[in-house]
Amino acid sequence: MQIGVMSVSDITRDPTTGRTPTENERIRAEVAVAKKAEDIGLDVYAIGEHHNPPFFSSSPTTTLAYIAAQTKRLILSTSTTLITTNDPVKIAEDYAMLQHLADGRVDLTMGRGNTGPVYPWFGKDIRDGLSLAIENYALLRQLWDEEVVDWEGRHRTPLHGFTSTPRPLEGVPPFVWHGSIRTPQIAEQAAFYGDGFLHNNIFWPMDHTKRMVQLYRQRWEHHGHGRADTAIVGLGGQFFMRPNSQDAVNEFRPYFDEAPVYGHGPSMEDFTEQTPLTVGSPQQVLERTLSFRDDIGDYQRQLFLIDHAGLPLKTVLEQMDLLGEILPEMRRGFAEGRPEHVPDAPTHASRVLVARAEGRIPAEHAASADDVTGQSPYATEGSNR
Repeated sequence: MQIGVMSVSDITRDPTTGRTPTENERIRAEVAVAKKAEDIGLDVYAIGEHHNPPFFSSSPTTTLAYIAAQTKRLILSTSTTLITTNDPVKIAEDYAMLQHLADGRVDLTMGRGNTGPVYPWFGKDIRDGLSLAIENYALLRQLWDEEVVDWEGRHRTPLHGFTSTPRPLEGVPPFVWHGSIRTPQIAEQAAFYGDGFLHNNIFWPMDHTKRMVQLYRQRWEHHGHGRADTAIVGLGGQFFMRPNSQDAVNEFRPYFDEAPVYGHGPSMEDFTEQTPLTVGSPQQVLERTLSFRDDIGDYQRQLFLIDHAGLPLKTVLEQMDLLGEILPEMRRGFAEGRPEHVPDAPTHASRVLVARAEGRIPAEHAASADDVTGQSPYATEGSNR
């Protein structure tokens, strides 16, 4: 089970002081959060991609490469990489480069984003959102899996004899999660390719999340990747905790009420009842998080939104210290009763071992173009493609 933190990279006024941090302060704060994540024993740090205020993360690979140079163990990921408005060629090149620099500690989450104007800014039409997601990802897979690519599609100029460089590390590209909170076609896309599905359920009730994950699991099995309960699932989540639960409620309320992501809507009490947001003691956060398995079964990755709504860095780091205190018990809780056939979360090392065992990387580079074959991506117990 991989446990980590994620950021949407918002720059939000602190409602208790009236001060808004600068872009530089928020960017530097992200580096501190990522380093703290490694220090307390978390597995993953992920950051989103946005191209509009009030967000700063327009270049996730730059941020993650900088963090990679200052960490040793942390998996570096994205909570969104925009598959719709980015050129698949540039995604292939940027994330393969990051993969080399980070010694394989890289994966990414594909998404369509939630900002309509971003499409025309990059010469795209939002009405083509799903079509772009499908076509661009198919090209990305080809660019990573085939050394020489000839390709023609609807949304970009053709490619003739093109080689994406650098090639993926050890012939195995970064693992891909597909992120969606409401689009069944994206769950289908993830299942078709045998990729992960991350439901960032920070705004939605658990019964909706359950239906989306069930759809993905059913389609995973349909496409021949193994039993439904072996599908690779990730969840979002969020919390604010203090040793005393009422202190947490009192301290977080002004941030909740003004937060651009969910403020000015339902009360904090209604929101915590209807979504996975937990505001209370560490024990309440632990119990609520472990209860997610009751709805969606055993899963592989849990990411917490940690630094939004104008929370100052000092408070964010205090939240992470509290998470670190309950982390061992959270790991034990997730491991308890977990069937042996349910795979662990994919890592670069585990995927390289399987690719070699299956003869998919006989040379120094990837030459396979048959990723969708109906074969199980898990050749041995506990290993991952």
